[in-house]
Amino acid sequence: MAFIIGVVGAGQMGSGIAYVCALNGFKVELQDISSEQLEKSLATIESNLKKQSKKGTISDEQVKEALGRINRVNKLDELKDASIIIEAATEKEDIKIDIFRKLDEVTSDEVILASNTSSISITKIAAATSRPSKVIGMHFMNPVPVMKLVEVIRGLATSDETYQFVVELAKKLGKEPVLSKDYAGFIVNRILIPMINEAIFTYYEGIGTIEDIDKAMKLGTNQPMGPFTLADFIGLDTVLYILEILYNEFKDPKYRPCPLLYKMVSAGYFGRKSGKGFYNYE
Repeated sequence: MAFIIGVVGAGQMGSGIAYVCALNGFKVELQDISSEQLEKSLATIESNLKKQSKKGTISDEQVKEALGRINRVNKLDELKDASIIIEAATEKEDIKIDIFRKLDEVTSDEVILASNTSSISITKIAAATSRPSKVIGMHFMNPVPVMKLVEVIRGLATSDETYQFVVELAKKLGKEPVLSKDYAGFIVNRILIPMINEAIFTYYEGIGTIEDIDKAMKLGTNQPMGPFTLADFIGLDTVLYILEILYNEFKDPKYRPCPLLYKMVSAGYFGRKSGKGFYNYE
């Protein structure tokens, strides 16, 4: 049987994961309940592949072959022949747990179920299945084709075999895996999201303007983009959600979301994806 990677969710992250898998020679079953989203995803993948081709980093033939490896499906049970499934759905605990419960029912016991979650407990997700030893976190960074890191998160019951399999797969996808223990935020967001929150507090308290805080962090700490630009890129709703997970798990006031962040999310200012965040993209 051919090795197939299932990807659940054809949004920004799922599309990026499918792109990287297909470009590196793997057959991909890309699932989303929305046919329109699947069409949009494939168009984005094709556009990005052609951009690479124009730059000369890949050939036109590689573009054609990669696109030919991606099959679009609408139902989770159509992923039953996958060897591993990477879930990249909305960053909501109840949605992810429901997906894993359904995947557990429609796939064989040998299939590894990985989550691209950036903050939710892998142990808790695994508990919704009958195969907790086969459940693991595989957190890609955004944008997936560009960023080299993959956080690999072992749940309490994740087996050594599952861990080693996912580490080797990440390497075959051209990524650099790092191991994180299963605590809220893992490594990257445990550090990054509180930093963004502190930047919002810095602006909220009138210490500096959005532009000056971004410039200070870029030029003073050699970051490629400032915290407000990054927050808009991630999505302010996602930043708030991760902060709430950190605060609820650790009960430490250092994770308390800035009131301004609550207000902006309530107003629908999510960043780039909504057209307005700390900067205006309309």
